[in-house]
Amino acid sequence: MNAAAPSPPLSRLLDLAAELVQAVREGRSATDWLARCPPEARAGVQALGLDALRRLGAATELRRLLAPRPPPPAVDALLCTALALLWPQAAPPYPDHTLVDQAVNAARQRTPAAVPFLNAVLRRFVRERAALVEAVERTPLGAWNHPAWWIERVRRDWPTQWQALLRAGQVRPPMTLRVNARRSTGAAYVQRLAEVGRRASLLADPRLAGCAVQLAEPCPVQQLPGFAEGEVSVQDAAAQLAAGLVLGAGAGAQALAPGARVLDACAAPGGKTAQLLERAELELLALDSDPARAARIRDTLQRLRLPGQAQVRAVDARQVAQWWDGRPFDAILLDAPCSASGIVRRHPDIRWLRRADDLRALARLQDELLQALWPLLAPGGRLVYATCSIFKAEGEQRIDAFMQRLPPGSARLDPASPGHLLPLPDNAAAAGAAATIAPSDGFFYALIHKNHESHES
Repeated sequence: MNAAAPSPPLSRLLDLAAELVQAVREGRSATDWLARCPPEARAGVQALGLDALRRLGAATELRRLLAPRPPPPAVDALLCTALALLWPQAAPPYPDHTLVDQAVNAARQRTPAAVPFLNAVLRRFVRERAALVEAVERTPLGAWNHPAWWIERVRRDWPTQWQALLRAGQVRPPMTLRVNARRSTGAAYVQRLAEVGRRASLLADPRLAGCAVQLAEPCPVQQLPGFAEGEVSVQDAAAQLAAGLVLGAGAGAQALAPGARVLDACAAPGGKTAQLLERAELELLALDSDPARAARIRDTLQRLRLPGQAQVRAVDARQVAQWWDGRPFDAILLDAPCSASGIVRRHPDIRWLRRADDLRALARLQDELLQALWPLLAPGGRLVYATCSIFKAEGEQRIDAFMQRLPPGSARLDPASPGHLLPLPDNAAAAGAAATIAPSDGFFYALIHKNHESHES
């Protein structure tokens, strides 16, 4: 049996983390870049690189103060990565002198001519940190670590909570698990984790069906008991609300009958598809427009011992004539493509990759999906619209516009719809919102029923 490869030295991890930062600046996804990172370095690079991306705004402003003339992109990425990791924090990953020394070592390998410059800038920051941090935090980018357009949109959508929301994007998220309901329970899995020395707690919200477990400390999935055997998955608590809304498993809700016909319209990578099948016997069709992403749905179902439980097709859900067999669905889950602004603490590259114009294009796509799929729903059926976004343009504004386009009396918005869930301690958007869950990612949910007497326009 081969021994696991040792972790690379910190200088190598910093070099790779700087490559990740540079890739994001060039418009590449951190997730895609990390998938190609050397396996023995991936965990360390992910931890350092994502932390640097969370504070990249402050680091960029700091570099402008310390070195107004920008260095070459590769040097700038390494410098900003080191500055972000040296930024004051409650639990620094490494002592200052270690970070500076290892960043200089990384520069020797990457761009030897830049060593004196990088060394001087980092040491000056350590010496003058308090004054420099104060100066940087007087700038919007330095204070909030989000682009100006993003800050303005959050401020407009959530005038009393915008600062808390932007701060929440800087915090490492908890690691939440979904226990496979066909194999075990959340309470039993908490006990199983305790037996291997991992602390965890069961999330008590009844809408999570006793399957949601939150770890006290994140860990690689390979260290989770039963992960490879399909007993548990990683899924945030907000995302886990989807299955109950689709299945009608809550108090006073009409549950779907066994064998109900269900469409998961934008299903990759398959977490919600799998959750539905873990909790019910369904005739389920899962679609995704990208063949590579559709393959990930199949991989997810394979790991969870659910192959063959769903039909998976790589097709654009809007092109109904290409895939629909004419039989209506009892329920549709539309987890629509969106800005992913609600999961920015988990994927901090998103804030640097998105542009303001993206929201208009995404809103058009969301409208087109709603318009295409609604006629496929049987009278008496339900459609769950979801986005992992805190922007109202992708949540309540889309549903308000959609409901206005429908013929009067043809549909009703269920009062149990969670609406906007915000990544804040109380996870509530506004007075009168549905019951909240434990702090989780930002999400929007609308549950819409098609009335039995509905006639399509």
